[in-house]
Amino acid sequence: MDIIKSLEWRYATKKFDPSKKLTNQQVEILKKAFNLTPTSFGLQPIKMIVISNKELQEKFIELSYYQRQVADASHLLVLCIEDDTTPENINAYFDMEKEIRKVDENVISDFRNQLISMYSKKTLEEKQQSAIYQTFIVLGNLMTVCAVEKIDACPIEGFVPEKVDELLNLKNLNLKSILLLPVGFRAEDDLMNGMKKVRKPLNETVLEILK
Repeated sequence: MDIIKSLEWRYATKKFDPSKKLTNQQVEILKKAFNLTPTSFGLQPIKMIVISNKELQEKFIELSYYQRQVADASHLLVLCIEDDTTPENINAYFDMEKEIRKVDENVISDFRNQLISMYSKKTLEEKQQSAIYQTFIVLGNLMTVCAVEKIDACPIEGFVPEKVDELLNLKNLNLKSILLLPVGFRAEDDLMNGMKKVRKPLNETVLEILK
């Protein structure tokens, strides 16, 4: 039940203590948790930008409708998707699988060709939408890891992606920003600090099919 206690402890932090910083070890845990999050076919069409430059973080305030968490948090994580999933991306994944798992090409060639064919039939919008869905899986995983590690976080979808992309020069990296996740430590005077969670009863949110 420790994980449940951790999830009960967490909340969407409204006010961070700007004087408290994540340790290098904590940052590495979040990086590794991000990288270990499952994605469709293991293709990982998602990138995470880690920002700890306060001057840069301050520029995010206006771009996120004046939510100060982006600047006061220890670090700001920006979850992005790649513009496209190309045959080169797919081939790179299978080449890496061959190297890491020491498998022969004849073992994976059918699946390699199947994925290349499948993605070639998708529109760019369909591929990007799929990647966006996976970004929310990443967000959920990161928030759970934060809770376990007693790191505060506040998921932010309310920002202007085009302006963030411009600020970070993401177009040149073939990336698009999707979500922001400030991480750090709650301020003692955060209004939400210590408040009980408001959740519907389990029997209203979980349906069990027994037969």
